[in-house]
Amino acid sequence: CSAIDACESSNGGCSAKAECRRTTPGNRACVCNAGYTGDGIVCIEINPCLVSNGGCDRNAECTQTGPNQAVCNCLKGYSGDGKTCTYISLCSQNNGGCSEFAICNDTELTERTCTCKPNYIGNGFECRGNIFQELLRNSNTSKFYSHLEALSIRDIAGPGPFTLFVPRTDVLNSDPRVKDWLAKGMMAQVLRYHMVGCANLLYKDLAAITNITSLHGDPIHISYSQNSLVLNNKAEIILSDAVGTNGVIHVINQILVP
Repeated sequence: CSAIDACESSNGGCSAKAECRRTTPGNRACVCNAGYTGDGIVCIEINPCLVSNGGCDRNAECTQTGPNQAVCNCLKGYSGDGKTCTYISLCSQNNGGCSEFAICNDTELTERTCTCKPNYIGNGFECRGNIFQELLRNSNTSKFYSHLEALSIRDIAGPGPFTLFVPRTDVLNSDPRVKDWLAKGMMAQVLRYHMVGCANLLYKDLAAITNITSLHGDPIHISYSQNSLVLNNKAEIILSDAVGTNGVIHVINQILVP
């Protein structure tokens, strides 16, 4: 007589996902394969994501890839290996894209707000200080700023409001009269002739008037010619309405002479 192998036919009646193991002659045991659970007759694939999120971080997504196998991927707004996920602060890099003069605040995932710091104005992405500060930040007006600094002229650092007509940097650099004015101590008068106090005059405001008085005391004549505003019939406003906390800057293409 020979022992009957209960596993010989049809895997012994065990599940296709199970191993049939001979026990005693004519008997067998069905054991589910790794990654499956059940009584051996019926074996169901184990989904590890159903228990404790598959061992993934709570801010990660668990995705089943096979029997009792899964991968962990951090959710949007988090970084890590999936087992550990750390919140990504938008404000932690490059101030969240806000202006260097703004405060970046994380509000929620992938969201942040930009708010200009005290004494600055703007939308948070672009923030401007007073017009004295703004002169230095723009290459078109930085030479004018350096002349003010050299002569310790701080009129426009006050509360204002002021309107400023600034000869472009290349004009101040190339006009031979500048050296002469500096030598004769007249440069401060020339610079103040480009400043108007107690008024925040935008381009549209200037278009509606014909004369304004400078801090130097002399008037500046305003006219409209060939679709441009012209000062004293010669200096054209080429860039306008750079608004600061205490006034506005207009860039002109010639020096005004009192």
